[in-house]
Amino acid sequence: MIIRQIEVGNFGIFSYLVGDEKAGECLYIDPSDDHDLLLQEARSHGLVVKYIVNTHSHIDHSMGNREMVRQTGAKVIIHEADAAGLLDTPPDILQMFGATDPPPADILVSDGGLIQVGSVALQVIHTPGHTPGGMCLYTEGMVFTGDTLFVGSVGRTDFPGGSYAQLENSIRTKLYTLPGETVVYPGHNYGMTATSTIEHERRTNAVVRG
Repeated sequence: MIIRQIEVGNFGIFSYLVGDEKAGECLYIDPSDDHDLLLQEARSHGLVVKYIVNTHSHIDHSMGNREMVRQTGAKVIIHEADAAGLLDTPPDILQMFGATDPPPADILVSDGGLIQVGSVALQVIHTPGHTPGGMCLYTEGMVFTGDTLFVGSVGRTDFPGGSYAQLENSIRTKLYTLPGETVVYPGHNYGMTATSTIEHERRTNAVVRG
């Protein structure tokens, strides 16, 4: 199993390569920007990009989808509750980010589903609050938390479809119940460190403590 955390674009966004070198395939979580850099990283490990997985529909996490699909033919995966939002970014927001609107998702997932490349399986954890279809991706020892849980903070809930009550419940009941040593890989580089652990966030997170 190979994991690469790559900061891209101008908004501190973390994209993640998750792959199986033996199988020669990988997926990218939230490939927002710097497509050439991301594709070169995959090629350097001999990996074919099979899936693009968006933790949620916001354009800062999905604006790389169209170009990544064009260059790789990868299938786009998103939670079923955010599928419509992926196609509904206002033109002024696209302009603000200098973004191209993403194509429709190819595969819709729900809570408990599995996304697999080679022998690596990521379990979908539906964590609404930042968006209705926000999701985290878990495999033993690590969880990719998108904009649900950051290092020391949590995602915003003041955008359309956001709910602090839902977000707090998602974090308390679905993330803070994971093993304490689970490494947290967030969607943005907003914290003092690039990663954390579930136990550390339970004890110290400034917004939601366990």
